[in-house]
Order: sequence, then structure tokens, then C-alpha cells
Amino acid sequence: MKSLLFLVLIVMPISARLQTFSGGGTSIFDFQTTTSTINVSLPQSTIDMTNFGLETVCLNINHTWLADLTIELVAPDATTFQLASGVGGSDDFMTNTCFNTSASQSILVGTSPFTGTYKPTGSMGLVNNGQNPNGNWTMKITDSYGADEGNLLNWSLTFGSSPATVMTVTSSNLPIVVINTNGVNIPDEPKIDGIMGIINNGPGNLNNINDPFNEFFGEIAIEQRGSSSASFPQRSYGLETRGPDPTINYNVSLFDWPADNDWILYAPYTDKSMIRNMLTYHIGNASGRWAPRTQLCEVLINGEYAGVYVLMERIKQNPGRVDIDELLPEDVADNELSGGYIVKIDKLTGGGVIAWNSPYTASAPSTATIGYQMHDPELSELQTVQFNYIRNKITQWEANLSGPNFSDPVTGYASYIDVQSFIDYMLINELSKNVDGYRLSAFLYKQRVSEGGKIVAGPLWDFNLTYGNADYCQGWLTTGWELDFNSYCGGGWDNPFWWKRLLQDPWYATQVNCRWQELRNGVLSNSSLNAYIDSLANVLASPATRHYEKWPILGVYVWPNSFVGNTYQEEIDFLKSWINDRLIWMDANMFGSCQGLSIEEQQIGINVYPIPTKEKLTIEWSEDSEIVDVRLFDSKGAYITVRAEINDRSMILDVLGLDPGIYILDLKLANGQTLKKKLIIE
Repeated sequence: MKSLLFLVLIVMPISARLQTFSGGGTSIFDFQTTTSTINVSLPQSTIDMTNFGLETVCLNINHTWLADLTIELVAPDATTFQLASGVGGSDDFMTNTCFNTSASQSILVGTSPFTGTYKPTGSMGLVNNGQNPNGNWTMKITDSYGADEGNLLNWSLTFGSSPATVMTVTSSNLPIVVINTNGVNIPDEPKIDGIMGIINNGPGNLNNINDPFNEFFGEIAIEQRGSSSASFPQRSYGLETRGPDPTINYNVSLFDWPADNDWILYAPYTDKSMIRNMLTYHIGNASGRWAPRTQLCEVLINGEYAGVYVLMERIKQNPGRVDIDELLPEDVADNELSGGYIVKIDKLTGGGVIAWNSPYTASAPSTATIGYQMHDPELSELQTVQFNYIRNKITQWEANLSGPNFSDPVTGYASYIDVQSFIDYMLINELSKNVDGYRLSAFLYKQRVSEGGKIVAGPLWDFNLTYGNADYCQGWLTTGWELDFNSYCGGGWDNPFWWKRLLQDPWYATQVNCRWQELRNGVLSNSSLNAYIDSLANVLASPATRHYEKWPILGVYVWPNSFVGNTYQEEIDFLKSWINDRLIWMDANMFGSCQGLSIEEQQIGINVYPIPTKEKLTIEWSEDSEIVDVRLFDSKGAYITVRAEINDRSMILDVLGLDPGIYILDLKLANGQTLKKKLIIE
């Protein structure tokens, strides 16, 4: 029996043996990519995920602030996977750090100097793809920040009979998005070519990886996107759908949305509920404002499971998105020159360019100025006269708003802006306690004069650091106003002065209060919000398990989490609890007061007639109920200017020429009371 065992040992295949190859070091420089190469020479001509392949990668790195580094391994056939990215925070060094997919702990949850064996952030098994392993393997280290340089001291590769495998998804209740770039890593920029397929068998049906691509299948161009999120292991992507001619926009309808060619795959890495953006966009849409449509999905990129993503629309001019007229190069005069423009306030990450700086300082105590960027069209696409038009229009509004007569109902700020859009934008940013709120990812757009010509606040964008998910600048608190941001956290990007200035108009504050009450009885009711959150959490129950197996960060601090739940349900419970407490505080501290929405119920001697009307509207009041201000709004909240004939205790409004529909009449009395009346114009 012993001799037989001896014989078996002798004939064991050579693939069972561990074979290690070592490489030397190199310097790591700020804002550069450093490489080191190992030449592998094995008797085997094939590596796979079953019999023989890459098992372990080990390295030693001397570098402070490890989070600056992205570490990748490139195989001879150019297949690339990520060992680590953005880990370690401000900690230093990797000492005898090894990566193996069988490790019990991910590098994501380890601590410096990471001595021992960890699962990598990427899928090591991608290189075990049947390729010939012999040739050059390259360690690739990118240092994305300054002030901290270091060295790769040494590294090694070990091949054996327990090769690394790839995590995948075979079925999901969510649509499955499959992206193939032929093994090429998706860069920050420029976009690279790829193929995308989407499996979507409809709500309530299971999607299997071997099902046909029934939602979409075709060519795309794709790149990484994001600012602070760019350092997270799970990357977000911007993509374009493309047809045979890449110079022509190839618009497609995904999930029955309006056709377009620009899309976002958002990675909810730091938002462990995975739904903060979706919740906010839902509130925006339910409030009558366009916000990006969203779809939860599970994603595979080049055969690697990438986790749960949110596929969403990108902000741009389009009848199905920001519904303003397209500004063409030849639109240089009259009505065509007046729109449409989309402007933003944001960081300069990703190629952003300041188009102009406001001549007015940010909200006190800040002394900074606000930089405006052109979003659509981009600055390089604008004619000089177009650029001057939008810059001057916004500057004129700021000048009016900062002036002594800013609240004049005819000539004041309301003649420049869509007031209701500003109110909705403010309330949603305040509800979410958005630390970026008014100062980053903040958009304005301008319609043509023929479409109203007003400056509109929005669309909403980038709400992952909201609802208590920020441990800086008081973002975790359920109390306080983001409007006051500059007072307690200014010094970088600061809030524009507009928001606090608008609230200095008592009429505006009243409208804010009334709108808050209206929303609290609808989309912002506790029951409505909880029902929406629960509906998404239920859908995510199974996908969340896979997502957090891929990204094992539950129970682990990820910048800038203020709460760290040990389970997905704890993350959802925290979100709901935080929102409930925030609603209580805002209910108790809301600006202005909303008194009497029905004039008849007030019985104060005011008569408005006839309703419905076609040409003239008469307003009469008693001596004790003097009206000092009258404003008319359409159903979307846009201020309407009409001619008025004022007599002793009466006023006649000329509404001839207004489009038929529902309008809101706002009456301000001398005693400070504000009353509303719904009108119908036939």
C-alpha cells in the first residue's frame, strides 16, 4: 500500500506544483502610472479557472497615504484586473501583502500595512481565460494625487492548481447589463468602443444570463465618470449608444424612456442603501419637475461581476429630458438667441471649464465668487453672441436680486426666474440635507422667450451624499438648514447668495411654506416616502447579497459614511429613521406661514369674479381688507404679467390672450395675510 502511494506521488502532474516568479521594484511618482514587469516561463501553455492558473499575487509597497494608489495586474494578452484601489485611507505601506480569491477577507476591509492575504477588489480569475501565460506580466500602479510619493519594493506571481475564479451572476430579478470591451480597461477618458446587451424580461420575471438581449444589444462608447467617486473601487460610467456611423447620434429607447444616446451607469458604492439618488429623482418627478429616470440593474463588464448599478438618463437638452429648444450655431438673434441654455455650478473635474465668474459674492460670510460652467451647449460650442446673452441674462437677474427693489412683483426677481422651480429645488435639497446642494452639481436652464423665457432651477443631480450619508459639514444632522452652509463650512465651494436673498421676500417665504404643506400631503408624506423606500429595498434584497459579496463593505466605514450598518436592512432602517426626524424638524421650522388657501372660507370681504373667465377678472375688497399685492401664476408656477386697472377697493385684470387652463391668484393683504384663489381661464 505504501509503494502504491509512492507511485501515485511520482506521477502527479506538474500543474499541481506551485510555481513562483519574482520581480523587482520601481519608484511611484505623483500623478503618474508606474510599471514593473515579470517574465513568466512555465511548462504549461494554457491557464484556466479549473486546472492550473494564477493563484496569488504578492507585493511590498513603501508609500504614504495608500488611498492615492490604484494597483492593477496586466497579463500577457493585455487582460487587466484590479488588485486594490483607494484602500487604506491616509495609512501607509503594504508589507508582505498578498492577493488570493480564496482569502477570508477583502482588501477593502483590511488595515494598513495589510500584512497577510486578501481578496483583491477586482476579479483575478479574469486572467485565467485560456491564454498562454508565458511572457511579460506587468504590475501597473497609478498615483492619482500629489504630495505622497513612494516605491514598489518587489512583487511576485504564483501559479498553481487552485487557480483564481471569477464571480458572476447567473440570474436576477433586476435587468442584467453585459458590457464587453474585449478585455480593455475602461479609462477615465476618452471613451472606448464596446458592445452592450441588456436582458430585461419585465417586472416580476427572472432574468437569466443565457436569455437573449431583449432590451438592447448594440455598439457603445464608454468611459469612467465621477469626481470624488472616481477613487472608489466600483466605478461609475458614462456611455453613448452608437450605430454604424459614430459621427451620428444613435438614439435608442431604454426601458420605454424617451429615445436618446447618452446614459449613465451610476455606481452606488458609498451609498450603501443604493437608492438615495433614485429616491430624490422620484420626489422631483412626482413634484412635477423633470429628473433623470432610473433603473436598478446588475452589471457584468468583460465577464466580471461589477455589482448593482443604477442606469439613468444624463442631463441634456432633449424633449424627453430638459425640454428646451436646441440652441444651434445659427441662433444668434431674436427669440432663437434666447434659449435654450443649461448652466451649472460644479467642480472642474472631468474637463469642466469656468465660463464666467459672477460679479456678486456668495452668501455671507463668504467672500468668494461663483463660477458658472456651460453644460449644454458646452462653452466651445457657443457663438460669442450666445455666450454674452446667457452670461448677461444671469448677471442681470443677480443684479436685480441684490438690488433694493428685488421683491417688486412686476420688475423684481420674479420677472427673471421660474419661482416655483426655485422653491421645489430648495425644499428637496433641504429635505435631503445635501452637503453639495446649492454649490456643486447645481444646474440652471433658460427657456426661449416664446416658451416663457424664465431661468429655471434644476434639474436635480447627484444626491448620494444626502439623507445623513455625510460625516462632514453637518451632513449627518437632521437639524439646521443647508442654506446656512457658508456660515459653518465655507471656504471652498460656497452657496450662491440667491437662496437666502429670496427668503428675505415675505411673499416668497409664504410660497415656500404653502408648497411644503402641499408636498407633505403628497409625495413627501411619511407613508409615501416609506412605501417607495420599501419597494426598492424589497427588489434589492437578493441583488444586495451579491453586491456586498463583491464589495464587502457592510459594517465598514467608506468615506463619508456617518452611519455604518452591519446589514443592508440596517442601512435602509437608518435612511427611513433619518428622513422621519428630518421631516419633524422641517415641519417645526419651515419658513413663512401659509394662511387660508380659500378666500371664501376666510370671510374677509374679498370677491373675485367671474370664475371661469375669458377676458376680464375683477377683484374687490372691503375697507378692512386692503390688497397691496396681486400676482398671477400658471399651473407650473411661472409668474404671469397682466395689465391691471386699479380703482378704489377694486382691480380689473386683463387676462385676454392667456392660454386656457388653471391659474393661481395670490393676494397679499395690508395686514400681512396671503391668500390664494384657483382660477379657470376658458
